[in-house]
Amino acid sequence: MKLWTQWLQAVYALRPACSRARTFVWTVFVLMGLCCRADNAGVTSFVRVLNFGDQAYHRFLHLFHSTSLDLDVLTSCWVRLCLVLFHPFEVNSRLVCLADGIKAPKEGRRMPGVKLLHQQSASNTKPEYIMGHSLQAISLLVHAGGGQVAAVPLTSRIHEGLVFSNRDARTLLDKLVTLLFSIARAWDTKVLLIADAYYASAKVILPLLANGHQLLTRAKSNAVAYLPVPQPERRGKGRPKIYGKKVRLKDLAQDGSAFTCAPSPVYGERDVTVRYRVLDLMWRPVGRIVRFCIVHHPVRGTIFLLSTDTTLEPLEMLELYGYRFKIELGFRQAVHVIGAYAYHFWMIDMKPVRRGTGDQYLHMTSDTYRNAIRRKLRAYHVHVQLGCIAQGLLQHLSINHTAEVWRCFRSWLRTMNPAMPPSELIVANALRSTIPVFFSVPSFAPDLAKIMHKYRRHDLPPDTERMAA
Repeated sequence: MKLWTQWLQAVYALRPACSRARTFVWTVFVLMGLCCRADNAGVTSFVRVLNFGDQAYHRFLHLFHSTSLDLDVLTSCWVRLCLVLFHPFEVNSRLVCLADGIKAPKEGRRMPGVKLLHQQSASNTKPEYIMGHSLQAISLLVHAGGGQVAAVPLTSRIHEGLVFSNRDARTLLDKLVTLLFSIARAWDTKVLLIADAYYASAKVILPLLANGHQLLTRAKSNAVAYLPVPQPERRGKGRPKIYGKKVRLKDLAQDGSAFTCAPSPVYGERDVTVRYRVLDLMWRPVGRIVRFCIVHHPVRGTIFLLSTDTTLEPLEMLELYGYRFKIELGFRQAVHVIGAYAYHFWMIDMKPVRRGTGDQYLHMTSDTYRNAIRRKLRAYHVHVQLGCIAQGLLQHLSINHTAEVWRCFRSWLRTMNPAMPPSELIVANALRSTIPVFFSVPSFAPDLAKIMHKYRRHDLPPDTERMAA
């Protein structure tokens, strides 16, 4: 019961996002379903795990399309709540955020935003091309137990597939920066963004620097830079020279005598020695000095890191960039455990898309049709945002209530370490095993008692693992 007490206490902070009390109650039930369900079979899994009747199915569907749930306020409430539930990782008084993209496969021909996507992966289980939604996500880096760190998902949005106006020239990079700024405004603080080489662009760096934020990313292997211009004793006529001698990072990586050896600061690595070289060079895309760090790893090869913050130490840059993989681990939990991207909302009036098509251009369609597309797209975003919140709630219980989670975990694992925070799968299992006790005490959550009494099934004993026929 203690797990559900802490869980509900955190969820009540999202109440301002709902204009009606009944909407908030159904939002709580959706979060419960996302945290407890044993399968990712859409909204029906919520009905099964909560032991509701068939009437609840349409209530769940209505919530994702309801206008009484404000998506922007919901995101803002969750972003601010993360600073209360977790201990954020800070660098030079800046909060550390991780950014990356994820592609959710979707076969629905009547789903707005579905397009042909290319997957760059070495896995044999992932096809090179899929039809699906292209999303970009931002996570917050926080401290976890045992000296570890974790990535708490903040938000995720579909940024490809729909073109409402042919005058809209925004790229994926522009949309990610806008999404990051909305989060930073909710915090009212500066941010250090860590991303992969795709985001090493002036479209990202210049807006970040203009608003006081910083970026740490990986530079491309063919990147070039310029040596700083030495200051002359007397200024001559004409415009001062900005760029010095042109250098290639690949050439700088060949000079072994300029490298320094040090133990690898990357998490999970022991008895590994890396060689690094740091240089402050002019980078033409942004027209200013940035810090490059060339690292030779005995196993992973050579990597070129780029930081707009020239005060970061080289080993600190390598350690921080190593944490970027935490968002990939978060994606795996979101897909396989939470089911944050397992939505199946179709639009019956939509013109079906053919397999292999790209963006859907809507600037020649009617206002009614465009509004219907926006309504369905908003339902996708509500589902994904609630999935991010559910995953964050599981991480909150894992990090801050580790002992209670292991006590309520009524199953077995081959490798169990009760001293370490469990995974989201363990927390979900613990919540699912204690949900019958939660429903058996209506006074525990009086706001939910009326809905539970009306929609729960009383003809069968509670069985959270029972599947539909």
